[in-house]
This record gives sequence, structure tokens and C-alpha cells, in this order.
Amino acid sequence: QTAGEQIDDGAISAKVKAALIADPAAEARHINVETRRGVVQLNGFVETDKGRTQATRLAREVEGVRSVETNLTLKDQTRSLGEVVDDGTITGKVKAALIDSPVTKAYEIKVETNDGRVMLGGFVNSPAVRQEAGRLAGLVGGVVSVDNNLDVKK
Repeated sequence: QTAGEQIDDGAISAKVKAALIADPAAEARHINVETRRGVVQLNGFVETDKGRTQATRLAREVEGVRSVETNLTLKDQTRSLGEVVDDGTITGKVKAALIDSPVTKAYEIKVETNDGRVMLGGFVNSPAVRQEAGRLAGLVGGVVSVDNNLDVKK
């Protein structure tokens, strides 16, 4: 990816984030946006199907977006404060495992957790890195499942 492509992708991500924030129906608070060569990845958790649909629609409308990959999962509505804190702890442990591994690069991998379900998003350099990130996340205590939405850079 050239420097120009990186700048364009950064601008696209910023425009998508701004569009999501401007529309309350998109539920932008828990959505991470990643872009590579015009392919936008929406990762995270939303409260409703309407939020997922609206976020996808808004991202598609941004100039320069070639396609949108929607990796948005519905949140569990009946969660206690303890469960939310536990999810934060799990996210931290997964990030630490990714940082400690010589194979994975944590700065390229977004980690979100909801009700023990870990979602990995972003772009990595190879299928081996993708596989290792999923394996490492699954080894962390408290992880119920891993949604590995990492894409290999092309």
C-alpha cells in the first residue's frame, strides 16, 4: 500500500466515522472502522438490527468506499456491571497476548468483547497471522468464542 493509499484510506475511515457519529440510529459508540484500499470494515457490537443496517448504509454512501464488510454483532441487552468489567478485562488480556506474540502485531488488530465473545477486526499481512491471532484470543481465560474478522492484506 502506497503512502497515498494510506492517506486516502485514513480519510475514508474518518468520513465513515463522522457519518456514523452524526446519525444516532447507526449506534457508532461501539463500532470500529478500518479501511484498506477502499474496503471498509465495520467491527464491533450494536444494540439493534436497525443500527447494523444503518451503519452499513452510511458507510456505503461515503465517497471512495469500494465495498463494506459488516462485522457487527448484536449485544446482549441484559448485562450486569460485573459482566461489562469482565469484558474489559478479557479485551485487555487478548491485546496483551497479541502484543507478546512475535507473530501478531497488536496495532493492526482491533479487539472488542461482549459477553465473553471476542471480535477481532482489521487487516493483517498473512493467513498465518490471522490464524495465530484467533488462536491466541481463544486461549484467554473467560473467552466464550472468537469471531475472527481479520482480513489478509492484498
